[in-house]
Amino acid sequence: MQNIIWYCLSVFFLSGCVSSVNHSSTDPQPIVDQAIAAHGGDKFLHAEISFSFRDRKYLSLRDNGHFQFERIFIENGDSIRDVLSNEGFFREVNGQRVAIPDSMALKYSNSVNSVIYFAVLPFGLNDPAVQKSYLGEVEIKAVPYHKIKVTFGQDGGGVDFEDEFVYWFRTDNFRMDYLAYLYHTEGGGMRFRKAYNTRTIGGLVISDYVNYEADPRQYRVEQTDSLFEAQSLKELSVIELQSVSVK
Repeated sequence: MQNIIWYCLSVFFLSGCVSSVNHSSTDPQPIVDQAIAAHGGDKFLHAEISFSFRDRKYLSLRDNGHFQFERIFIENGDSIRDVLSNEGFFREVNGQRVAIPDSMALKYSNSVNSVIYFAVLPFGLNDPAVQKSYLGEVEIKAVPYHKIKVTFGQDGGGVDFEDEFVYWFRTDNFRMDYLAYLYHTEGGGMRFRKAYNTRTIGGLVISDYVNYEADPRQYRVEQTDSLFEAQSLKELSVIELQSVSVK
């Protein structure tokens, strides 16, 4: 309860208003279900998705719970292929599988998984480790959104289970226009992303993002929408998926 009061007061000072509606009883699950459906729904379960991101090619294959994610790139003249699946991770160099330390395999696995995870959001928000809470209805740029926070259980939540996410889904069509996250790896940080160039390819909704930074020492991840409205976020980069193909 003290955390809820602290959060409401923080939003008041940032945005100048506090909703008097109690959203604690609102179930976020139907909203997430409609958002996933609006972005492609069951097509995600059988999709073969490929795209390029920062000079690396990614491939995502799913079939009813079975998955295989790949990353292919050139490094020092060598062709590198990283493969993450239900069976684990391996790396090939010039077509030959090579042995790598467990610590590096974990690092590479997380890197491959992270890029594909963000590329297909909000698919994945019904994974067993996901814990959802409804933060109310808010407006960004005069557009109403459902605001939902996601945390993860330690069991099945991966090495980044302490990360926190917030998603903003439009109330009219349940499209995800914004997301924010607090992470703890590699020194930690906080990001806020604004979707643009949203397009439908093979029945799936794909977006690029403008990536902003917020200071986690001063703000909570729930406050990033108010910071964005106040133009208090620092623009860091652009997240562009190129040559996207969906089968």
